[in-house]
Amino acid sequence: MLRRLLTILLPAAFVLVAAIVTPLGAVIAQQETQEVYVDRLGDAGRFAALARTALESDRDNALAQEMYRYEQLYAIPVVVVAPDGEVVTGSGDLERMRDLVTEVDMGAGITAALAGERPEPPSTVWPWISEPMVVAEPIGRDSEVAGAVVLVSSTEGLAADILTAWGWMALLSLVPLALLVAASLPLSWWVLQPIRRLDDATTAVTAGDLDVHVDAERGPPELRRLTDSFNTMVDVVRRALERQRAFVSEASHQLRNPLASLRLSVENLAPYLKGEDAREAHAVAIDETTMMHRMLNSLLAATRLESVTGAEAVEVTALVETRVPRWRALGESRGIQVATDLPEQVWAHAPAGGLGSILDELFSNAMRLSGGDRIEIRVEDAEEVRIGVLDNGTGLPEEEREAALGRFWRSPSHQNTEGTGLGLAIVADLVRESGGRLTLGDGLSNGPVDEAVDVVHHGLGVVIILPPADPTKETETEDEAEAGEPPRS
Repeated sequence: MLRRLLTILLPAAFVLVAAIVTPLGAVIAQQETQEVYVDRLGDAGRFAALARTALESDRDNALAQEMYRYEQLYAIPVVVVAPDGEVVTGSGDLERMRDLVTEVDMGAGITAALAGERPEPPSTVWPWISEPMVVAEPIGRDSEVAGAVVLVSSTEGLAADILTAWGWMALLSLVPLALLVAASLPLSWWVLQPIRRLDDATTAVTAGDLDVHVDAERGPPELRRLTDSFNTMVDVVRRALERQRAFVSEASHQLRNPLASLRLSVENLAPYLKGEDAREAHAVAIDETTMMHRMLNSLLAATRLESVTGAEAVEVTALVETRVPRWRALGESRGIQVATDLPEQVWAHAPAGGLGSILDELFSNAMRLSGGDRIEIRVEDAEEVRIGVLDNGTGLPEEEREAALGRFWRSPSHQNTEGTGLGLAIVADLVRESGGRLTLGDGLSNGPVDEAVDVVHHGLGVVIILPPADPTKETETEDEAEAGEPPRS
C-alpha cells in the first residue's frame, strides 16, 4: 500500500516541480535573449552613427576597418545596405557580404530599417534553434534614411548559455524535489498507518476475533473518526454475540431444572394410571421430556462450539493422535472398530482451539448415526489438507447430503436417534469461517448386505478441507507482531 501511494505522490512531486521550473526556464531564455539583443542593438547603433558620417563624407575605409575588427573580435559579420537594397560595404569582401544577405532571411527587418523604423525584437532563442539573430538599425531617421546596418549574430553561444542556466536551475530544483520526496515518506506512513491498523483489525474480525481494538490517536482526523466508528461497530457486534450466546446458555440452564422436575412428576404418575391408553400416553410424555432434555444439552454443546473464533496453524496429525485413544475406547463400548490413516506431520489453518471439538462432533455423529461397525479417520496432505471421518454404515442419499448441512435437519431414518441436527451445520460454519469447507460423500464400502439383491452400502464420508499452513511463517509473523512491526506481505 505504501508503494502504491508513493507511486502516486512521487510523480505528483515531479509534476509540481516541473510546473514551477518550466516557466522559469522560459523566463531565463527570454532574459538571456533580451540581454544579447540589447548588446547587439547597441553595437548596431554605434555602427549606424559611423556609417552615416562615412556615407555623407563618401569615405568608408575607416568604417570598413572598424567593422572588420569587430567581426574578427566577436565573429559577428556587419553589413551596410543602401536604400535600394544593395550592399555598400561590410566587415568582409563584398561578395561574401552579398552572399550573407542572400542566405539570411532579413527581408522584413531590412525593409523596416530602410523605412526609418527599428524592427521588432527577435523572438526568444531556444537551444534547439540554430537560426542566427539578425539586428537591423536604420542609418538616419524618417526621410533622411541613408541605408541600414545589419548584424548577423550566431546564437550558438547564447544557446549554450541558456542550457547552462537551465542545468543549474535543474540542479537547484533537485533540492525542493528531494525535500518533497523526503516529506512524502513520513507523510505516507502517517496517512497509511491507521489504514494498515484497520486492515489488520478487519482481518482479525473476519477470522472471528472480536476483542480487537484499533488505536485512534494517530493519523489524519478523518481516519481517526473512521477508527473510532470501527471500534464502536466491533464492540456492538461483540456485545450482541455475547448476549446471544449468554441467552442460549442461560435459557438452557434455566430450563434444565423445570424439565427434570416435570419428568419426575410425569414418572411419578405411573402408579395412578389405569388402562392401556393412559399408560401409552404416559410413555409418550416421558419420551418427549427426554427429547427436550437432550435438546437442551445439544444447545449448550452447540453454544460452546460456536464460541470458537479465529484461525490458527494446527499440526493435524498430532492433534488427531491425542484423540484416537478416547475414540477407540468409545468405539469398543459400542462394538465399533476405529482405524486411522495419518501422515507424519501436516499443518493446516483451522478454527482456533476448535479443531479437536469439531472432530469429536464428527466422530460422535458417525458412531451414533451410521449404523456401521467401522470408522476410519484419514488425513491427506496435498495442495489442501483433507481430514475425513468415514464410516461403513447406511450413509445418506445424495439428495439429502446438501440438506444435512442445514440446522435442525434430521434424516427420516434418524428421527428416533439421539441428536438435534445442529452439530454438523455448526461444524460446517466454523470450517467455512476459518477458510476451509466441509463436504459429504461416500464413506467405507460395507460389501453386499443382501446377496440376493446385491445391495452395497458405501457409508458416509465427512471431509474437512483446510488451507495448508507454514509453521515457520506463522512464527515469524508472531515475532514481528510482538516487536511492533507490521506483518510482511
